[in-house]
Amino acid sequence: MYKIAKENLSALFRKISETMGLYLPISSAGQTNFGAWAEDADVDLTTLKTVKSAKDTFFPQSENLYTCTTEDKKITVTPEKLQEEDFVVFGMKGCDVQGIEVLDRVFLSEPVDSFYAARRNHGTIVALACNEPENSCFCNVFGIDCADPKGIADVATWDMGDFLYWNPITEKGEKLTAYLSDLFEGADDTAVDELKNSIHNIVDKLPYSDLSLEGWGGDALDEKFNSPIWEELYKPCLACGTCTFVCPTCQCYDIKDYNTGNGVQRYRCWDSCMYSDFTMMAHGNNRTSQMQRYRQRFMHKLVYYPANNDGVFSCVGCGRCVDKCPSSLNIVKVIKAFSKEAK
Repeated sequence: MYKIAKENLSALFRKISETMGLYLPISSAGQTNFGAWAEDADVDLTTLKTVKSAKDTFFPQSENLYTCTTEDKKITVTPEKLQEEDFVVFGMKGCDVQGIEVLDRVFLSEPVDSFYAARRNHGTIVALACNEPENSCFCNVFGIDCADPKGIADVATWDMGDFLYWNPITEKGEKLTAYLSDLFEGADDTAVDELKNSIHNIVDKLPYSDLSLEGWGGDALDEKFNSPIWEELYKPCLACGTCTFVCPTCQCYDIKDYNTGNGVQRYRCWDSCMYSDFTMMAHGNNRTSQMQRYRQRFMHKLVYYPANNDGVFSCVGCGRCVDKCPSSLNIVKVIKAFSKEAK
C-alpha cells in the first residue's frame, strides 16, 4: 500500500501524461464527465457519479471505422488505426469498473471487436472508492463493493482527506506504480480498513440496499417476458433513450456512412433499444410498440445477459437511470413491480 499527498496529485497527473494519455473526471459547464487531462483542466474527484460513465474511453460514443475514397474509377479503403498508445483512466468508481467487465464479455468474445480490444490492451484502470454513496446507489445488490473497488481494476485508491491511498492490483497496476514511485511513500492499510467500514455503514442504510433480485436471471424468460406488468409499466415512457446513454453497460450501436464529398466515411455510434428505428430492417422492426422496446431493455439487463454470461447481470447499480429518467421508469421500479406481483 502507498499514499500520495493530494496536493501532489497535479504532479502525478503531469508525470502520467508525459508518456501516455490520461482521462479523469473533469468539471465543465456545471457537469462532470471523463475527459482528457490538461494543465488547465478543472479536475473533479469529489463528484460521486459523472453524468456518463468512463465507458467512452473504451467504447466511444462515436468512432470512425474506415474511409472510402474514389479517384477516377478506383476505390481506396483506408481502415482507421487501432489504439496504439497507452493510457490511464483515473478515478473510476466500482460500479463503472464492473460496467467495463460487462462490456468485456460482449466485445472480447468471439468474434473479438478489434477496436475495443486494442483500447483494453493499452488502457490501465485506476479505481477510486466511493466515500459517500448516494440514495440512488444500489451497486451492492449486484455484488459490487464500492468501498473496495477492485474487479478488473489495475489500481485501487481511497480518498483519505489529505492523502490518496494507492494499491496496485495487476501487472499493469504494478508497472504504473513503479513508473510513479518517486511520488509515493509507504503506508499501512489500517486507515483504509476504517474507511471501508464507514462506507459499508452508509451502504447498509441506503433505500435500495435491500433490493431483491429473486426471480430474475437466465431461467426467468417465459415468466417475465409474458407478464402483463409490462403493459402498465411502460406507459409513461418517453422513448428519450436517456437511460441507455448514461448507462455504463449498454452496448448497442449503429453503423452509418457519411458522405465526405470525396468518398464515404463509415463510423459507428451508440444507439438505443428504446428507439423505434433501432435495428430497423427493410421489412420493418421486430419490436413494433414502445412496450416491447421498454421490455427489451430490462429483459436484457436482468434475463438475457445473465442467461449467456454465467449469471452475471448487465446492471451495476450505479443509479444513473434513477437520477436521470424524466418519468422515473428506472430498473429499480421494474424490479420492485415484479417483487410486488410475486408477493
